[in-house]
Amino acid sequence: MSDQPEPQQPTQGWTPREPEVAEDGAPENAGKAEKVKKPKRPRRTGWRRLVPTWRFVLGTFVLGILLVVGLFAFGYYAVHIPAANAAATKQSNVYLYADGSQLARDGEVNRENVPLSQISKAAQHAVLAAEDRDFYTESAVDPKAMLRAAWNTVTGKGKQSGSTITQQYVKNYYLAQEQTVTRKVKEFFISIKLDQVKTKDQILEGYLNTSYAGRNSYGLQAAAQAYYGIDAIDLTAGQGAYLAALLNAPSEYDVIAHPENRPAALARWNYVLDGMVKKGWLTEAERKATTFPEPKQSIVSTGMSGQRGYLVKAVDDYLFDNKILTEDELQAGGYRITTTLQKPKQDAFVKAVNDQVMKKLDKKNNKVDNYVRAGGVAIDPATGKVLAMYGGIDYTKQYVNNATRRDYQDGSTFKPFVFTAAVENGSVTQDGQTITPNTYYDGTNERPVQGWDGDEYSPENEDQVSYGNITVRTATDKSVNSVYAQLAVDVGPAKVKQTAIDLGLPSDTPELNPYPSIALGTSTASVLDMAEAYATLANHGKHGTYTIIEKITKDGEAGSVTLPKQKTKQVVSREAADTTTSVLQSVVESGTATAALEADRPAAGKTGTAEEDTAAWFAGYTPDLATVVSVMGQDPNTGKHKSLYGAMGLDRINGGGAPAEIWAQFTKAALKGKKAKEFDLQLQEGAEEQQAPPADTRPDPGTDAGQDNGGTTDGGQETPGATTGASPTPGGTTTDGTTTTGGTTTTGGTTDTGGTTTTGGTTDTGGTTTDGGTTDTGGTTTDGGTTDTGGTTDTGGNTGGTTPGVATGALTTSRRD
Repeated sequence: MSDQPEPQQPTQGWTPREPEVAEDGAPENAGKAEKVKKPKRPRRTGWRRLVPTWRFVLGTFVLGILLVVGLFAFGYYAVHIPAANAAATKQSNVYLYADGSQLARDGEVNRENVPLSQISKAAQHAVLAAEDRDFYTESAVDPKAMLRAAWNTVTGKGKQSGSTITQQYVKNYYLAQEQTVTRKVKEFFISIKLDQVKTKDQILEGYLNTSYAGRNSYGLQAAAQAYYGIDAIDLTAGQGAYLAALLNAPSEYDVIAHPENRPAALARWNYVLDGMVKKGWLTEAERKATTFPEPKQSIVSTGMSGQRGYLVKAVDDYLFDNKILTEDELQAGGYRITTTLQKPKQDAFVKAVNDQVMKKLDKKNNKVDNYVRAGGVAIDPATGKVLAMYGGIDYTKQYVNNATRRDYQDGSTFKPFVFTAAVENGSVTQDGQTITPNTYYDGTNERPVQGWDGDEYSPENEDQVSYGNITVRTATDKSVNSVYAQLAVDVGPAKVKQTAIDLGLPSDTPELNPYPSIALGTSTASVLDMAEAYATLANHGKHGTYTIIEKITKDGEAGSVTLPKQKTKQVVSREAADTTTSVLQSVVESGTATAALEADRPAAGKTGTAEEDTAAWFAGYTPDLATVVSVMGQDPNTGKHKSLYGAMGLDRINGGGAPAEIWAQFTKAALKGKKAKEFDLQLQEGAEEQQAPPADTRPDPGTDAGQDNGGTTDGGQETPGATTGASPTPGGTTTDGTTTTGGTTTTGGTTDTGGTTTTGGTTDTGGTTTDGGTTDTGGTTTDGGTTDTGGTTDTGGNTGGTTPGVATGALTTSRRD
């Protein structure tokens, strides 16, 4: 063994390195301290291997942050604000009475968007207190609330939302209601973006217009109507708090539908009010004074049953006909349409029809009673506003609106237009006499009209009654067809048609043809059309197109829809309109419409009956109100027109019956409390002058001309008179009581000596009748019919003459109004 020590082993992990030699031969690292590497950290063993190092924790955290930021950035740029979903934008149209109360609401979705300014501050604060008290100061999302809600849900403390109002609005308006992760992620990012492009007020407005509150109501406006029958602007703090409570659990907190849940509903209501106090939106005193506002027992009907459907359809037609809105625009919804209809008057109309007609029907035992229908319209003459409308028994049972349909003959309600045209045009009779209420016409049944170039036309009077020579006023009172057909020819059928159009009938009214039959009401204008025309007469000849709409707003914005301006025009002279009114007053006072006197008002009007008694009319007015009523016959299954003979247990339905009775009851109720007015009339010159009746063809007492000691006449011949269709004028001469027409007279009669007769007429010897036509046998007339001479008529004569007339469109049955 050598005494020299063994070389020392190098330290583990270190390898000696030869010094590098520079070119000059000296070591390169000469003079530098030699570096020594640290030994490696020994590997961990056992349980220590499970504990992550701080480097790992830090790296994972940083990586997670980067991942979250990356995902957020990706989500923010990948998720866009979508278009609103269809359900969120769909609204109903709301129809209101003139006083603002709800008439109807259409559409499946009961929503009416309104601006935030149309929701009371109390209601706004109530919703904020219930759903998001820090809405105006917080961000669009609240991660803490979301985590808290998730934790409470997981731990069984109840399913909670944790969403801000912004997030709830996004869910309602842009997304769907499904509970999925995808929807939640979209909701998160859309909310953040929305908060940057919309103000808090805009978001709150959107939320208040889309949130569901039960009773099929979406939004606070619809909910206010559904629960309290008021607009959102009128909600009190108590009412707003209840609606806000409903947003949390609509189906559970309706204390009417679920009275067993009242304690829970009250608790939520109190929670909302307490929150309002905490935020300073309600004082303690106001809080103590607030009592629970009981909601309405019934929901406002959104259906179209009863009269609602008829009224809504009439309003819609007005919108389309006047090009105010298109059908597509209206179907999009969101319109709030205030009508001119007055609810008290509307209710009064329904009651009058029910009282005077519907309650008197025996549909089980009388088949005809199943055909009875009714229609009616009331218009303010001064403004043209439709104040009430009766459309039918029920819109869901009979779709067609009886007030606006144009398929029933107007009957004699058209006759006043003929007389108005006569005065307006200064018309004269066939022999040149100016036509006034006192002008005489021949009222003989089936007397051919004179002066017409068309086919022969010989209209029947009701029950074949002949009236002889009567004034226009009397002919109007008794609705004598033969007189008015001649009157139409004297005026000119084309002029009559134009006057009817000027007064308010549409130019395209079916069967409004320029023939003599126009006078008898062969046209089929609607009840509404006739009411408009009669309103023009009531308004002294000034016509303003009817309107049924007061105003329209879209999404609560006033002035967003422009209505046509109502223009009034003097379409016929005041004298023409007022003189017609004077004649129509006689119809009510002593003619066929005395039932209208029950209205206890000065009134003017005209009755009418359609061919075969398929419809009966009364059109009348006071200085304040023009109303037309029609009772119609229609098969409920086939829709065909049906005769009303036997309806209500009556032989027939005349205009002076049920229609006039409905008119009287409605008018009395509609004008209750309003002082009665007299008509202020300016009459046609000569309208008040009583003209002399036709010359009495009977001899004066004490004269012996043509008088036989035995009181018999021999008969004789008469030279034909010259007057046709008007008052008789001298034209025939008699000698010794013997007329030259060859007519025979009965023995024992009084001989007519020196009398004058109209062409084609003969004097009646031996029979006397009242003015209404009860015939007394005993006189035989010659050809040409009979003449009214001092109240004596004979209906046994044959009609003579072949003067051309027209039968086109004529009423073929005998009827009286």
